[in-house]
Amino acid sequence: MRWRGGFFLDLSLAVSGVVLNVLVAISTWDGPSAPPWVVMLLALLGGLPLALLRRWPGAAALCLIVLLAVYDQLGASTVDAVQILLPVAVGVLARLRGWRWTAPVAVLACFATALNLAAPSVPFSRAAWFTVGIVAVPVLIGRYLRGTALRRPDEDHAPLLDLLMAGGGLALAVLGSWPNWDSGTLPIWAVGLMVVLSGLALGVVRRLPGAVLLLESVLVIVADQYVGDVGTTLQILLFIALGVFATRASWAWVLAGYLLTCAAAVITVVDDNTEITVWRVIALLAMVAAPVAIGGYIRGRQAAARQAAELAAARNRASRLAERERIARDVHDIVAHHVGAMVLRASAALYAGADGPAEEALTDIRSTGHRVLEDLRGLLDVLRDPGKDDIPSADPEDVVRDAVARMTAAGLRVELDIAPGAEQAPLVVRASAARIVQEGLTNVLKHAGPGAEARVKVGITGHELAVEIRNGPGAAAPRELPSSGQGINGMRERAGALGGRLTAGPAEDGGWRLAAALPVRTGTARSRQ
Repeated sequence: MRWRGGFFLDLSLAVSGVVLNVLVAISTWDGPSAPPWVVMLLALLGGLPLALLRRWPGAAALCLIVLLAVYDQLGASTVDAVQILLPVAVGVLARLRGWRWTAPVAVLACFATALNLAAPSVPFSRAAWFTVGIVAVPVLIGRYLRGTALRRPDEDHAPLLDLLMAGGGLALAVLGSWPNWDSGTLPIWAVGLMVVLSGLALGVVRRLPGAVLLLESVLVIVADQYVGDVGTTLQILLFIALGVFATRASWAWVLAGYLLTCAAAVITVVDDNTEITVWRVIALLAMVAAPVAIGGYIRGRQAAARQAAELAAARNRASRLAERERIARDVHDIVAHHVGAMVLRASAALYAGADGPAEEALTDIRSTGHRVLEDLRGLLDVLRDPGKDDIPSADPEDVVRDAVARMTAAGLRVELDIAPGAEQAPLVVRASAARIVQEGLTNVLKHAGPGAEARVKVGITGHELAVEIRNGPGAAAPRELPSSGQGINGMRERAGALGGRLTAGPAEDGGWRLAAALPVRTGTARSRQ
């Protein structure tokens, strides 16, 4: 499914490029410059490099640079479409690759643009800033998007992105239309104001996509009626607004926006001398559908990314809660053990014949202990999951040996070394160590597979209970097995809850090493039972 989605986007980009080339060259198909089939071939070659844009943006940009230079020398009518697509490709390259690719390709794009725009009637100073600007603006936008990434949750609160979109829209509108500001019936200042408004409107298109789409449609129609050549440039901004609108609105509103854009495009493209054919209608509909398809694809990817982030966060919360629940159960076992011992000692003293104030105190201790045990049982009933029975009610050392026996029966060769001083650690520390050993051996069986050798060492090092699990590669392929915990994150949280630490990573011999250090309080080390 992922490959299909990527192929669909590549195909949409290529079709959009071809349609743009066709529409730019549509007025010369019947002219004397070249036969229609030659124009169609040049339009096809000018749009197909966009299919490489996502995976090989550098190659796509280089292809467009070569085509721009060749088309300029041939005088092909599609050279303007290639000139429009080249800055787009350079911007995508800046978004997906580093400066090692972006800088040289941007320089080549400037040279190709200068070659295309050079004319004896245009002063060099005016052509130079135009050439640099038409390439530099998409590079700046691409580098910003590379640094911030649209997939971030705070995307909707990125004012710099809005500023760059406004600047890019303004640059595209002004640089693409300024030579034609005096070609219509409106004053130059009115045309300039309309162009500037159309470009700056992209700065709020993410927050007001519907309003910006409507505004761009009106400006395109007005520009076509009074300054025809300017309307063609503003139509590009209309398509950008439609693409953003497709990422935000419901599909019913997207359909309405698509029809509105089609109407504006028809008014802009069709005039009294235009011959309306079926192929031209299909090309126009496909051209307007391209930003909708791309916007819909981006919308789906963003929704999938948000869903994946929410699922990962939910799993992380569930993992933390489950680990804390197990720790609470272990605490229950420890408290119940010691309170039970206190109740038994008080009962024995009463049975031995204690009287007076001592009898009253012992009776109170026994009754209070019974109430505490009942409360603990009630809390355990709340915490316990009926579908699981993973509470280590046995001695932690027995739990470790049982885990080793089960892993050995599953085909794992385990060497267990429990130092004599380890049983002096508090029960809560030994219970956590037993959990870590259980989970660590399960991970060895899952990832190294049956036949692997594992060494487990448990002992006192200074004021810490040290647990180390080492393993080498297995002789058989690993297999999917259920885990008794939540993996390394759960083990690390369990160790952290006791003030300890846990590390895991490749060992020197090519295997894997997991080590945990759990602090032992010397004042309570011998009060375990």
